[in-house]
Amino acid sequence: MISVHGLRKRYGATQVLDDVTARFPAGKLSALIGPNGAGKSTLLMSMAGLLSVDGGRILLGGRDIATFGIAAYARRVATLRQSPGVALRLRVEELVGFGRFPHSRGTLTAADRRAVDEALAFLGLVPLRHAPLDELSGGQRQMAFLAMTIAQQTDVLLLDEPLNNLDLKHGVELMLALRRLCDESGRTVILVIHDINFAASHADHIVALKHGRVHSSGGVAEVVTRAGLSDLYGLQVEIVQGAHGRLCDYFNANGVPS
Repeated sequence: MISVHGLRKRYGATQVLDDVTARFPAGKLSALIGPNGAGKSTLLMSMAGLLSVDGGRILLGGRDIATFGIAAYARRVATLRQSPGVALRLRVEELVGFGRFPHSRGTLTAADRRAVDEALAFLGLVPLRHAPLDELSGGQRQMAFLAMTIAQQTDVLLLDEPLNNLDLKHGVELMLALRRLCDESGRTVILVIHDINFAASHADHIVALKHGRVHSSGGVAEVVTRAGLSDLYGLQVEIVQGAHGRLCDYFNANGVPS
């Protein structure tokens, strides 16, 4: 399990994270939700060890992440940023191989190649393994980056808005793949997501942030409520109980919550 305790982060005069305490259960899919500027990506990048904080602690399995070396932490936690800085002339299998760097330090072993093959097969990317990234659709490219993260074979995956720029079909495919990672492999997945209905349909646990603080957290039934989401987003919403779970209807919102 990964957890944060009293986390604080300031950019100039802006308090981006203000005494954030939250837990993310092991082997589950957790969604970070909230309005723009709530601190979601800052929290995620802090847990990734890619952003320093001004106070508080981040624990992985009860151990402060500050006590891990960079390579050791990368073998436990994989991170996919919003805009990965990777040359698009790479082929898919070369990109996925980058996920093995914490293990192989750049020289792929037989075990590394098996991990690459498994990640490609898991996401149905084997037919595209030799394709250059810049010849893929946006959805295919995003799945390739996810395969790279999966190939790292870490206990925890941190994903910053992985649904950005994906159409509905590719968004569903990606969320189903993340669901399988938890259910079949016992991985812990934490992602920043703006689509409440994707979070409600696929997540086990939700942490909602507002103004740098934890607004609410818990299971879908606890967080996806009319009162809770209306207050979180400052918008009147309705919750509909569908055949497969709760849906948030914000399409006919007519103002701020009463």
